[in-house]
Amino acid sequence: MAEVATSARPDQLLVVIDPAARRADGESVRIAKDVLGAGAASTKVCLPQDAEEFARALRRRGSRRPVVVGDDRALLRAVTLLHRQRELAGCALSVVPVGPALGLARSLGLPTGAVAAARAVLDGAVRRMDLLVDDSDGVVLGGVGIPPVAGHADAETGLHAAARPWLRTAQSLVRTLAPSRPVRVAAGPGAARPSRLRVEVDGVTLVDLGQPVDAVSVVPGAGGLAEVEVRPAAVGAQASPLRAAGRTVTVSGAHFRYRADAVVSGPVGTRTWVVREAAWGLTLPG
Repeated sequence: MAEVATSARPDQLLVVIDPAARRADGESVRIAKDVLGAGAASTKVCLPQDAEEFARALRRRGSRRPVVVGDDRALLRAVTLLHRQRELAGCALSVVPVGPALGLARSLGLPTGAVAAARAVLDGAVRRMDLLVDDSDGVVLGGVGIPPVAGHADAETGLHAAARPWLRTAQSLVRTLAPSRPVRVAAGPGAARPSRLRVEVDGVTLVDLGQPVDAVSVVPGAGGLAEVEVRPAAVGAQASPLRAAGRTVTVSGAHFRYRADAVVSGPVGTRTWVVREAAWGLTLPG
């Protein structure tokens, strides 16, 4: 991840409150509004009822700095909208995490208490971070897992392996996706089975279709590179993971599903992710 810190001013804010956050924790939403309103020069609060109104509010923000109050899905929605409007480079995003799924927010270094998160919006610094963009114009902030990891939402989101002091919590999430030894799942309906996939990093084949794999992970690393780890299926002795780093990662083979941050996608026959260095800015505690 590339990181360039700049001061975030308590200026004019557009506070977009995701409807899921209002339903999940209205008290935290109220606290965040109060702290932001007291600390900013001017605050405009928007209460969209659906994704279309959410997008409209961001598009019409004018010179106001956008602050999203919501969970991981709201964060992803905001970054995706700004990316597709080609406005990520010039628009730093601020987030107050509120809602049921906050694993990605935690891994990125965002406080999850309403007061601390709102104060970070007012007093924090903008850090530029790398982004994975796929060949369907989808974005990935934290990481990609193949196959999708089953379990609690917080364990499924927020895979970010950049070695930064304020991202230490991400390492445990990466280990959740790629454990230290191959995971063996009993056969049965819905059970995970080894896949036959070709994984290429900058055009070089890391694993081919002849080698079944248990898991593949792709996360934004450092210096504009993605970190790739492939867990070959163990036959007898434990198989060592295969690792590589590069700017372009292509996975192809039998149709597969994958988890990108909080969202499961697929099945697809091939998918390519490209690293965009320092592509987006997030306000974090100084």
